[in-house]
Amino acid sequence: MAEEWRRQRSAHKLTSALQELEKQYSPSRWVVRVEPEEALRTFSGKGTEATKNAQATRRCQLHAPYGDGKGDRMDIYFPDVQSEALPFFLFFHGGYWQSGSKDQSAFMVDPLTAQGVAVAVVDYDIAPKGSLDQMVDQVTRSIMFIQKRYPCNEGIYLCGHSAGAHLASMVLLASWTEHGVVPNLRGLFLVSGIYDLEPFVHTSNNALLLLTLEDALRNSPQQRLDVAPAPPAGLACPILVMVGEHESPEFHRQSWEFCQTLCRGGWKASFKKLPDVDHFSIIENLTKKDYVVTQIIMKTISQKC
Repeated sequence: MAEEWRRQRSAHKLTSALQELEKQYSPSRWVVRVEPEEALRTFSGKGTEATKNAQATRRCQLHAPYGDGKGDRMDIYFPDVQSEALPFFLFFHGGYWQSGSKDQSAFMVDPLTAQGVAVAVVDYDIAPKGSLDQMVDQVTRSIMFIQKRYPCNEGIYLCGHSAGAHLASMVLLASWTEHGVVPNLRGLFLVSGIYDLEPFVHTSNNALLLLTLEDALRNSPQQRLDVAPAPPAGLACPILVMVGEHESPEFHRQSWEFCQTLCRGGWKASFKKLPDVDHFSIIENLTKKDYVVTQIIMKTISQKC
């Protein structure tokens, strides 16, 4: 009787822990301005509208192939000035590696191109078609493509949101010499990301991605960079890890701990919690030239560090 009671109690604790983990890794449940479903609809709608506007008003090359696969595509938006020596801002969308696309992600194109920055919004093969290893490879190749195509660039700046922040951070582990090109990386902006994937494995969001614990470890920059050597010479660019005020404690913890890991490893990393924004508005606001993140991006680019 006592043994059965202990078993039931243990099962109840496990169920409660998994339910809490599910809540922590459900970003829309932490939005306070609207209901979760409305937050998702608004985010998708604003992204689609911004992309259509950018394609209608900016000089651009759509669906530029950075590889041979059908998913190896990016949209490149150019400033009015025509030059081979432009700074390039590469954006990797979120969606928990299983939703989203470049067609809904050109939030920052207008304010950045107006300041002389070329913007590339990158697609990758989301699950279930693509594996996480494949996505990491695609992001790496997209950066190589920009470097090779525009070798006189004035710097490549990476920005990722949510799953895209994870993919951008995995670039810090890339062996560029093996790829035959060292990109002119000048800055990373990691927004509302997940850097330790082990907790994610135990949530329903893993149903399409099907990550094993081994997959999670291999693709967790938090764990891998914790034991990695110092950053290679020439790649000591500034890294800004950001999270919104209205995000779950787990997202705050992941961002803060990853920043600390980077600092211990010798990277030039800093952390910023942005007030009055959530997992979605933190990116939606990039349509505004006076938004604090837009200003930080432009200041970083203008310093050409």
